[in-house]
Amino acid sequence: MLRDTELAADLTQDAFVKAYKAYDALQKPENARAWLYQIAHRVALDDLRRRRIVRFVPLVGEARTTTPSAEHLVMEARLSGDLQRALGKIPERQRQALLLAELHDMTGLELAAALGVSHVAARALLTRARESLRQALAIEKAVDVKHEADLDAARERRQ
Repeated sequence: MLRDTELAADLTQDAFVKAYKAYDALQKPENARAWLYQIAHRVALDDLRRRRIVRFVPLVGEARTTTPSAEHLVMEARLSGDLQRALGKIPERQRQALLLAELHDMTGLELAAALGVSHVAARALLTRARESLRQALAIEKAVDVKHEADLDAARERRQ
């Protein structure tokens, strides 16, 4: 959600402090992973709201003064080109559900807990997210095909 690695590190620390303080409120220890993601997500959203920057920031990209982390390199490889542009076009809530499910391998119950919705709602959101992504990828592919056709036509005119 954040492009600034230093800010992300600070917010991660804040999330762990909040989780530590609220650990007694954790009702089901088997849901600790989803619970922690939910806390981290809310801490990041709170910070974005405070800064009045409530919009999607691409996952790839680092602050200029830092070296890319291993996670960043993996994310950049997995979310490059058409996929990243397509993800940027789907609604933020759907994107969150999709990234948590696919990149963080969350189960349906963990996803529901992390998003603060019911299991059925999380599954429906994930289904809509996948369909939105399919449509956005189809558009990206069509744009690429048209661009290639335009380049081919320009080459033929030059010859």
